[in-house]
Amino acid sequence: MALQRTPDSFLSDLIKILLAVLLPPVGVFLEVGLGLHFWLNILLTLCGFVPGIIHAVYIIATR
Repeated sequence: MALQRTPDSFLSDLIKILLAVLLPPVGVFLEVGLGLHFWLNILLTLCGFVPGIIHAVYIIATR
C-alpha cells in the first residue's frame, strides 16, 4: 500500500528540499528541529557541502 501524500505535504517537502540544496542545515532544521540530525548536518556541511546536501535531502525524503 502506497503512502498517500497531500498536495500541501508535497509542496512543503519541495520547499524544504530546495532549502536543503541552498543551505542544508536549514532544511534539516525545518524537518527535525535542533536534534541530532541537525547537528550532524552542520558537521557534514562544514566537512564538505555535498555531504550536507545528501544528508539533508535524505532526512527530508524519509520523514
